[in-house]
Amino acid sequence: MNVAIIAAAGLGTRMGSERPKQFLEIAGIPIIVHTVRAIAQCDVIQEIIVVLPSEDAAGFMTLAGKYDLQKVTQVVPGGATRAESVSCGLGAVPAATTEIVAVHDGVRPFVTGTEITRAISAAQEHGAAILVAPITNTIKQVEGGKVVRTLSRTQLRGALTPQCFRYSLLCRAFAEADLQDPDLTDESVLLERMGFKVAAVEGSSRNIKITRPEDLAVGEALFRDRGREL
Repeated sequence: MNVAIIAAAGLGTRMGSERPKQFLEIAGIPIIVHTVRAIAQCDVIQEIIVVLPSEDAAGFMTLAGKYDLQKVTQVVPGGATRAESVSCGLGAVPAATTEIVAVHDGVRPFVTGTEITRAISAAQEHGAAILVAPITNTIKQVEGGKVVRTLSRTQLRGALTPQCFRYSLLCRAFAEADLQDPDLTDESVLLERMGFKVAAVEGSSRNIKITRPEDLAVGEALFRDRGREL
């Protein structure tokens, strides 16, 4: 069985809104609902665990019922950091039956079933795999307010989600991690620090993370485009 953990326990301070960004709306529907629906529609995912701020966790199953999100089996409160929140979700994963755990950002609503399937397939083969996207901007290294070098984009990729791992491997990585470390911005870095080679799977540039107010406008446009494609 493959289980998805939706990491959505952040407060979204960069969005500058009163509500956590995962509950802001695109086309009249909360972003978190779009995200969970995208994951639930993928046949290779059997169960979904949603990690939310503690004050929102209790009522989410009602929201899931309203939008018929049938694969959501558990909603758990998160922690103070992303790593702590994902660890809370990992603790709810059925240990006896789970093969692959797919960790996905709660504010990436435009992930496709093809991306999810390819990432899980790569994790089944290699043990760990993440979606990545090419870097389009020229990247500068800056120190003390001055550019010190320009980095080649040929070997650089932006990390996307889901990031997929064999259950036992991810558990071992979290057991060895400092969950309060601010540099643990994704799950791949845990494996990298163990010396594990994480497979990179090319994802779509449309798999954006809704982080700032301008991202909401982009999300609305992507939603309209997707509707026309359907």
